[in-house]
Amino acid sequence: MNSEERKMIAYIVACINEFAGSTGLSAQEAFKYLYSHGGIDFLMDYYDTEHILSLHDTVDDLKLVAQQAGGLIA
Repeated sequence: MNSEERKMIAYIVACINEFAGSTGLSAQEAFKYLYSHGGIDFLMDYYDTEHILSLHDTVDDLKLVAQQAGGLIA
């Protein structure tokens, strides 16, 4: 695994934890929710853009992506 992949993984973990904290979910629940509603794919696909934003902005984006995929957490 190269350095850029490690950075992406660390970023995704930080986003999951931030999402969990903002929604009252555990980190495991947040991962499952984001995975099943396209949030993890979104973070991977748009890493280049999202990682320069604040975590707060990224969490807002994740909520929108998940809602568009049928998620109920707002």
